[in-house]
Amino acid sequence: MSLFQLNGKRALVTGGSRGIGLAAAHDLIRLGAQVTLAARNEEVLRRAADAIGARWVVADVGTPDGVGAAVEAAGQVDILVSNAGGPPPAQPSAVTEEGWAQGFQTTFMSTARLATAVLPGMRERRWGRIIAVTSLTVGRPALNLPVSNAMRAAVTNHLRTLALEVAADGVTCNTVAPGYTATDRLNALHADPTDAERLKGRIPARRFGEPNEVAAAIAFLATNEAAYITGQEILVDGGWSI
Repeated sequence: MSLFQLNGKRALVTGGSRGIGLAAAHDLIRLGAQVTLAARNEEVLRRAADAIGARWVVADVGTPDGVGAAVEAAGQVDILVSNAGGPPPAQPSAVTEEGWAQGFQTTFMSTARLATAVLPGMRERRWGRIIAVTSLTVGRPALNLPVSNAMRAAVTNHLRTLALEVAADGVTCNTVAPGYTATDRLNALHADPTDAERLKGRIPARRFGEPNEVAAAIAFLATNEAAYITGQEILVDGGWSI
């Protein structure tokens, strides 16, 4: 048998129109999976899906209706990649009630609702992969990302707890925590070239990661070869967390 193949599997990738989500979808397709991308911007989403040969659905998975639309469009979901956009930066003491509530819905509840929606089918088929993209800040909080720090930590522990329930059903639940990765969000947070170079100097690898390097970890966790890995956080951070 060929290793690392996903022939016949169907995947739903949220936040799939760019960055890590798009790179993960591309890898899953290369391994043989049929992929549906979900995102909010129809124009960007359509172009991304056409470029890699994926299906697509416009959906805001930070809402119950959006989760329902995404899951319905994907049909059978064997692999869920929950990839929520990061909450905006702020000082911890300055986060408003609205900011906390929005972060809870977009970052935490999106994953919780998606997992709840796809789990019955996975358990019935006795095969499933739930993978959430979080951040290295789960373990090493960034001062200016308090909502992300809190909500991604909640996602991590939710999937660890869920893993305890569904492991015997052939369903694995893991998170992939990227370090500083060359995405639009990183460019926005570190737009100053001097600041970016200073940050690279603090990373043992002395560079930012690439979306495809994070995607490789996601794709591996989706395969049969990763069937005994569950409840884990896989850091892809160039050594930052050492």
